[in-house]
Amino acid sequence: MTDDDTMRISRIFLNTTLSPHQLITLDEKPSHYLSKVLRLKPSAPLIVFNGDGNQYNATIEAVEKKSVTIRTEACDNINNESPLSIHLGIAISKGDRMDLVMQKATELGVTTITPLTSERTEVKLKGERLEKKLQHWQQIVISACEQCGRNRIPAVNALSTMDNWIKAVEADRKFVLHHRTEQALDSTQAASSTALLIGPEGGLSEREITAAEQYNFAALRLGPRVLRTETAPLAAISLLQHTWGDM
Repeated sequence: MTDDDTMRISRIFLNTTLSPHQLITLDEKPSHYLSKVLRLKPSAPLIVFNGDGNQYNATIEAVEKKSVTIRTEACDNINNESPLSIHLGIAISKGDRMDLVMQKATELGVTTITPLTSERTEVKLKGERLEKKLQHWQQIVISACEQCGRNRIPAVNALSTMDNWIKAVEADRKFVLHHRTEQALDSTQAASSTALLIGPEGGLSEREITAAEQYNFAALRLGPRVLRTETAPLAAISLLQHTWGDM
């Protein structure tokens, strides 16, 4: 099997216990995806994982009208996780910007994402609408892991206020993006865990930035240009991964 063949094998997240040489009849949703969307047939190879850090080679055994049965093969403990833990706290934004951040932050290796409300947050979520949005974001993260080869799923935490999050989050180094500061990243101090605070479209207020600094968040500027709320976290995560991670 060539590298190109391996790259074409579909990776599927399964929310179930996995073990070698296991026969599994999939639920309707993954069955529909494999049989109707990907149009895979019996004997087609797969890679399946459940977020515990392992992945399994698998083969489609049968394709029925509403179900697909697969058989797992050997367990493969492939670790694609960064040595740097990154907890992203980001104010929720309008439209599909938050979806983009969830997807790309996962690809870049973020460990945990906490959606936040802040003084200038325009999106109001609560009740059933909030619960559906959290489930939607978690599914985006899972899909990103299927695509990028991660075998551990980043956590998408419950919605929090910015003030509560900065008090509770723990990390070796903490940063708040602030385009009006002159302070660049100080890479002289080692870090195995980081927390990154990103504001909404209108930015964090001066009070919020001051509050974050009081809880040991260092103000961080990413160059002279003002970055959009969906661009800033991705640039910052890349910088942190380059400095202390695996980029």
